[in-house]
Amino acid sequence: MWLQTSCDLFFDISMPTPFVLMLRPRSGALQWIAREEYKIVPSLPVMEFTDNYGNLCQRLVAPEGSFSIHTSARVMTADTLDRAPGAPFVEVQNLPDSVLSYLLPSRYCESDRFGQMASQITADCLPGYDQVAAIEAWLRNSFRYEPGVSDLLLSAQEVNQQPSGVCRDLAHLGIALCRSLCIPSRMVVGYLHELYPMDLHAWFEAYIGGRWYTFDATQYDFNETTRKGGYVTLGYGRDAADVAIFNQYGPAVFPTEQHVSVQLCDSEES
Repeated sequence: MWLQTSCDLFFDISMPTPFVLMLRPRSGALQWIAREEYKIVPSLPVMEFTDNYGNLCQRLVAPEGSFSIHTSARVMTADTLDRAPGAPFVEVQNLPDSVLSYLLPSRYCESDRFGQMASQITADCLPGYDQVAAIEAWLRNSFRYEPGVSDLLLSAQEVNQQPSGVCRDLAHLGIALCRSLCIPSRMVVGYLHELYPMDLHAWFEAYIGGRWYTFDATQYDFNETTRKGGYVTLGYGRDAADVAIFNQYGPAVFPTEQHVSVQLCDSEES
């Protein structure tokens, strides 16, 4: 499907403030960026770099006063996501070097604390995809998904003590459970078509059978063979600390307004 995504952020800056932004999607195996627009008001110098996880990041210093960022992109992405029941677990010694960091505990995913729990959740599953599918189903059935109820970053252990959470919370716990089983897992942030209420979204991916698969406990499958698509990735990382759409340095700054839109298009040119 073709999607038109956009994100508008507005700030009131009290003093010159360094920012690092992560708002440019990049083309890859699961999405193609046909066109994009990036506007910063007032106009100022921006330096772009690629971080350790392959994300496109932009560095700038926002001046005092009104400051805004507008990004939009025309993206081709999958209508549905691949499922692979029975896809095998990849032994650690056979994993690519690039995914090894996604096995380790991280700030918000304390995977070293979840081994017994993960084993109980996946006790009757074949190693690999079926284990992650069981974790996703357990998250969906055990926690209420309540979008927008909190901006506080919670670790997997903290999420596990609560009856509900935002998308980021469920992803953190899913990642920690997967890693405790030696399944590489990473956080993803981006857009989702038909998300309600519309906002930026977080989910997780697990490395199984030689590739990454998408899992999202906030969404429901159409049936046993089809998963809802419409995902557009902005960034990958170990957890939410790696995939903030903006980081600012100095006194705390929060958007005065934030607008996110994902619209279905007929084609690249529509």
